[in-house]
Amino acid sequence: MGITITNIDQLQKIEIELLLEAIYRHYGYDFRNYAAPFIQRRALNRMTAEKLRTISGLQEKVLHDPLVMDRLFYDFSINVTEMFRDPSFFKVLREKVIPIVREYPAIRIWHVGCGSGEEVYSMAILLHEEGVLEKTKIYATDINQVNLEKAKQGSFPLEKMKLYTTNYIQSGGEKAFSEYYSVKNEQVAFHSFLKKNIDFFQHNLVTDQSFNEFHIIICRNVMIYFNKELQNHVHRLFYESLFYSGFLGLGKREEIRFTDYAKYYEVLHSAERLYRKNK
Repeated sequence: MGITITNIDQLQKIEIELLLEAIYRHYGYDFRNYAAPFIQRRALNRMTAEKLRTISGLQEKVLHDPLVMDRLFYDFSINVTEMFRDPSFFKVLREKVIPIVREYPAIRIWHVGCGSGEEVYSMAILLHEEGVLEKTKIYATDINQVNLEKAKQGSFPLEKMKLYTTNYIQSGGEKAFSEYYSVKNEQVAFHSFLKKNIDFFQHNLVTDQSFNEFHIIICRNVMIYFNKELQNHVHRLFYESLFYSGFLGLGKREEIRFTDYAKYYEVLHSAERLYRKNK
């Protein structure tokens, strides 16, 4: 009997499940509840890049060569970001959230999945312009240590500044964006005062626990890569980590209304996926 396309698809599904289980057991990274299409796409791309014929071959390489695991880990990390990404989101933060938290004696913000740091520095600029950066602590976390090291540097390609400046203006910024950085060798370095109140460190949403209470949690375009079970797990973590009346910001392709925790929030701005904890 010949092998059908359905048989091949099912075999590949088994191989991917075994790959993720092997990674979890050997390295401690748990990708088992990430969205299947995302994992399949990234695993197949890595399989091709490593010149392997099967996912099982990739599993063998991953288990016996940590450098291959590093490359696959980077593939599984979410690295799409830019400064003031979705400017309207930052504009709503500026207009609806900052006026409320401005009255607090101190502000704690958790920026989840910070990647290489562009949106974290955007937040710092916004807080500086609103006069509250000095009393704010930003905890910027990511699963990927390579991304975190880049974020700590606060250095980005000069060629991206045109887009970032446009985003900044559309987000409500009124200064010259170039005031916030210096240029050297086609690289932009943001001024050190912006990162004085930022702590960058590794945190895994899947396996790590809450580590503080926050007035604002920003987690944008991370959970679109998780299945429903993992999304609920993360929402429980956020619920436990937010002060009463704290704010939660999600990505435009993410919803809270279909999760187990929707009843604990009121919608602050539906289009920008901004919510406020009310229970």
